[in-house]
Amino acid sequence: MSRLPPLVIDNGTGYTKMGFAGNSEPSFVFPTVIATKDAASTSSSSTGRRPAPPVAAKPGHLASKRGIEDLDFFIGDEAVANSKTYSLHYPIRHGMINNWDQMERFWEQSIFKYLRAEPEDHYVLLTEPPLNPPENRENTAEIMFESFNVAGLYIAVQAVLALAASWTSSKVTERTLTGVVIDSGDGVTHTIPVAEGYVIGSSIKHVPIAGRDITSFVQQLLRDRGESAQIPPEDQLRVAEKIKEDYTYVCQDIVKEFRKYDADPYKYFARFSGEHSVTGRKYELDVGYERFLAPEIFFNPEIYSSDFLTPLPEVVDTVIQTSPIDVRRGLYKNIVLSGGSTMYKDFGRRLQKDLKTIVDSRISLSEDRSGNLMRSSGVEVNVISHKRQRYAVWYGGSLMASLPEFYNVSHSRADYEEYGPSLVRRFSVFGSAS
Repeated sequence: MSRLPPLVIDNGTGYTKMGFAGNSEPSFVFPTVIATKDAASTSSSSTGRRPAPPVAAKPGHLASKRGIEDLDFFIGDEAVANSKTYSLHYPIRHGMINNWDQMERFWEQSIFKYLRAEPEDHYVLLTEPPLNPPENRENTAEIMFESFNVAGLYIAVQAVLALAASWTSSKVTERTLTGVVIDSGDGVTHTIPVAEGYVIGSSIKHVPIAGRDITSFVQQLLRDRGESAQIPPEDQLRVAEKIKEDYTYVCQDIVKEFRKYDADPYKYFARFSGEHSVTGRKYELDVGYERFLAPEIFFNPEIYSSDFLTPLPEVVDTVIQTSPIDVRRGLYKNIVLSGGSTMYKDFGRRLQKDLKTIVDSRISLSEDRSGNLMRSSGVEVNVISHKRQRYAVWYGGSLMASLPEFYNVSHSRADYEEYGPSLVRRFSVFGSAS
């Protein structure tokens, strides 16, 4: 019997990516936000605390619980458009679901209205951040099987999917699930070491710099140069985002770059043209040093804030050095970029150069200390960029869910009825014994 393709849903803090397994790109990408009229569900989202599961968050039968007004809500871009008359909620904070009631409604519209799928006919692949509590996985399974009656469910760790997506790169010589994933989205950057498909949880590091910080740094730089006076206040965030996406790149040497711009500003400065979102009035401004300074905060964080001072290459090196010694070479050899905030031109090249400098200086220091009695053969450092990078997690999910063995590692409806939600605590990786 031919099965319908599995649904692949990647719910991120900033954006949700979803579509069908086997496709190379998600069918829909929209903000992970829900607009509702009811005040009851704001309590947990406004405090930022996850409500005690699963009493208030018990899945199922929402309409019977609160009446017909429960159906009056919007998600994604429609939610943002209706923000004047509805209250906006972000059900996911730092990668983890913190309001299950809102998340259930979000999934409801995602599946029925956007994908137009009948969940009982499909297996579903959902993604989760590293170190997601087992209680969260159980809540997810309960909602998927009880409310949506899905045919089967697999919850995959985002880092493992990003590694699978990197197999499309020409730089990858062997398909391996060992490597370091640098996943940088809108809210946070994770550096996650993975050995044979299993996350090394004790070595994960979070970097509190991501897309949102770079946007606000662009705004700050424009203000400092007096350029923001040209931009209407309500458009400033949008313009900063546009400049970040269209004009910025990572330089290899910040001092040389400053000299280049100062010597010939007409060659390197760009001109941004925009129009007022309300009146339509046109305006222009110069885009200068922010072109290379904005993404530089990954490599010199002190130029943006004094709260976090460790450059990304040092963070990656620490992550690998705190991992088990027998996988370190494999980790250095396969550093994979994932997420929209790693898309800057030459980001991978700069990271590889800085990381290689750190590794080589450590090797030469140990050689000096041994009196040059021990010579090292060196360590291969390889940072992998690829064309599926922006939606790497979703694409990895699409790739894995289209494999025949996906159905063997997934939890079926019959499994759920026999074992209950606790069955998702057992974590099976592709290629490993279930």
